Amino acid sequence: MTRYVWFFLACAGAVACSGPAPAHPPAEDTARCDTALPTGAVEIEGGQFTMGSDANYREESPSRTVTVDTFWMDRTEVTVERFARFVDETGYETVAERPVDPETMPDVDLEARPDLAPIFEPGGAVFRPGDVETLRTASWWHYVPGASWRHPQGPDAPEAAPREPVTQIAFEDAEAFAGWAGGRLPTEAEWEYAALAHDEGASSTSARPRNANTWQGIFPVENTGEDGFDGVAPAGCFAPNANGLHDMLGNVWEWTTDWYAPFPAADTDNPQGVPEDRSFDPANPGVPSRVLKGGSFLCAENYCQRYRPAARHPQETGLGTNHIGFRLVYDEAPED
Repeated sequence: MTRYVWFFLACAGAVACSGPAPAHPPAEDTARCDTALPTGAVEIEGGQFTMGSDANYREESPSRTVTVDTFWMDRTEVTVERFARFVDETGYETVAERPVDPETMPDVDLEARPDLAPIFEPGGAVFRPGDVETLRTASWWHYVPGASWRHPQGPDAPEAAPREPVTQIAFEDAEAFAGWAGGRLPTEAEWEYAALAHDEGASSTSARPRNANTWQGIFPVENTGEDGFDGVAPAGCFAPNANGLHDMLGNVWEWTTDWYAPFPAADTDNPQGVPEDRSFDPANPGVPSRVLKGGSFLCAENYCQRYRPAARHPQETGLGTNHIGFRLVYDEAPED
């Protein structure tokens, strides 16, 4: 799987959102990180809900009634500290830390394009806004050799803090961790159901959510950091939703197991998505992609409103970025 062609996703989509931006929430909605990290998993009792939205982006439509069984979900995203324990115990090396096999990219002619040599080095995609006047998303994302879960913004940047959600994680990295931890990645339906927390209106509003780390100000020109962060926030600092889950919206995108495609309207009982051969990302045809959920700290009211439970974004599985993480679910209550 290539990991350089389509790394310039910017908070999910390149269509600016029109209309005036809603007022920012009051100051009491900002985060508090002076408390202990919430740990463990909470039970999400199964039920029926409206999945998708007909009020926002077309890839979220049509809305449909879906049923999911009971499961348990981690209160927070997997943190750097927790991922480090996995690496220490297993010696696991993430995709971003491995050299790229040139045979996987036979169309790249380094004699004609020597500037592409860095893409064969271990690394990941990092958000560094460049061309802000024309909103060229390709200029905002850069393949940075040496970027990894330890240094998600590159080797010259500070190490990721232990409480931060781990990023620069490709899909197979998340699955490897899940196997070690005795859990699995959620389906898109499970993730959306848990994020809604019985608030059916949460997917249709375009207002920036309360208690979520998003971009404040005009994206990508200025982030005012009104919530206390201008990048990733430590996990569990913002108040949880009604299910007891922190950071389901904003902060970092989260992997799900579903292959990205228009969702089959008839698949409504514990839906699993489409087979890999039916995955289709219009912006990256021919490259199977998984569904990301939740938005990130790069989602803004003026440009991207995918900080809603119904929002979804395609991501090729072999690439990590500094705004993609994950959390686990379990079919039975996990041991403490």
